[in-house]
Amino acid sequence: MAVVLKRAVTTPLLFFFILGDILGAGVYVLVGSVARESGGAVWLPLLTALVLATLTAGSYAELATKYPRAGGSAHYVTTAFGPAAGSFVGFCMLAAGVVSVGALARAFAGDYLQALITVPTLAVVVVFLMLLAALNIRGIKESLGANVVATLVELGGLLLIIGLGAWVILRGDGDLDRLTEVGTADHGAVGAVLAGTVLAFYSFVGFETSVNLAEEVEDPRRSYPRALFGALLTAGVVYVLIGVVASAVVPTDQLARSGGPLLEVVRVAGDFPDWLFSVIALVAVANGALLTGIMSSRLAYGMANDGLLPPVLGRILRGRRTPWVAILATSGVSLILASTGEVDSLAATLVLLLLFVFAAVNAAVLALRTQPGEPGHFRIPTVIPWLGLGSCLFLFTRIDGEVWVRGLVLVGSGVVLAMVNAVRARRGGAVKRPETGTAKQGRRRTPMSGTKDHHNDESTEPKGGRPGPTDQGKEGGMATRELAADIAETEGAQEPPD
Repeated sequence: MAVVLKRAVTTPLLFFFILGDILGAGVYVLVGSVARESGGAVWLPLLTALVLATLTAGSYAELATKYPRAGGSAHYVTTAFGPAAGSFVGFCMLAAGVVSVGALARAFAGDYLQALITVPTLAVVVVFLMLLAALNIRGIKESLGANVVATLVELGGLLLIIGLGAWVILRGDGDLDRLTEVGTADHGAVGAVLAGTVLAFYSFVGFETSVNLAEEVEDPRRSYPRALFGALLTAGVVYVLIGVVASAVVPTDQLARSGGPLLEVVRVAGDFPDWLFSVIALVAVANGALLTGIMSSRLAYGMANDGLLPPVLGRILRGRRTPWVAILATSGVSLILASTGEVDSLAATLVLLLLFVFAAVNAAVLALRTQPGEPGHFRIPTVIPWLGLGSCLFLFTRIDGEVWVRGLVLVGSGVVLAMVNAVRARRGGAVKRPETGTAKQGRRRTPMSGTKDHHNDESTEPKGGRPGPTDQGKEGGMATRELAADIAETEGAQEPPD
């Protein structure tokens, strides 16, 4: 009998999961960078980024309800364009996670921490990533209930900033004229908004990982679109209000120079302890880094089990049952990246990588329009994925050359990986495009496993009892997980040999 995931995620829990993925470190640390790129009207790039993110979210809403499986972006692209394309998208997701952890490590070492204690940035980054890896290896379990609490803490910090900013404006110490100042010495009005949008886009990413929970949602056809668009709208309203009060309360030059821009609002208000808000911000950054680190390591582990990355990344630590090699490898790459750039350049690199993913997902919606899926699934107007694809292509042109240099190294690695896996698939004849129907396949193949067929063997599992690419309700293809409920240890599973 096939092993399937339990459908236990309600609409409210899914809403808070998505909201928790979106909220947090991005807006806490990048408002100043957006001001430096766009001028005083920080709210405008944030609003523009919300609109662009919503276009691609529409494509995810359709695919997550049409194919409610835990494979996520890589599964959709594999279904539409084959395993080579899916491999490339999976690698881009992995690289984006690793870059994000590096950016968050730099953010943790920034002004929020410096308001509490003065420590060299590189030392903080090294210790932070070591502790993060240690916690990950130990086996940190993030339940959805705990995520609700963490989300409320992060949201509470942002609402506090909105309240303090409103108080400053009401007492007459704000400057509302700054809200209409668009443009900098380097960019005109349109160029400034678009440059700020690239960075602001980082604050809205995170919703794409929620598709991995679609297999565990009670009624994905109804729940997922409501939770996704509700969470995006909630985050967008909060972010735009943050942009308004930050611009009105803090002079643009001061905001642009700060690594802890929201702390500047607290200082101007003068009615809340600096250190307490710094702690709130650090919790938000650390929580985001931990969640992203878990996603990255589990994605690397899943790709290794699918034969798409070196098998050593699939090793599990005895006793703790965590993918220790994948954790150490992803943490090590994050450390290297964190030492090569500031938070804003790393954030732009992450956006570049995700633009490849989002472009592929928008294209997948169009390619799969005539294919069968879950009956009655959510469907968006055809123009939306076209607009989403166009927005991704346009944002590519707004990425700075320095970011392209770093990003193309990672993208090139993904292309090479995809080519290698495509060659291996052709030689072995084992990797094939997943079927798009809803019926179970009577005949399945395990990727990269030679030519051996498994006839109607729905319960086949790889060593260690870890669900592989032929189970979990998938119709073949990659079974990688970015951030699903099984990111914790596989309890009760047979321990694999080292």
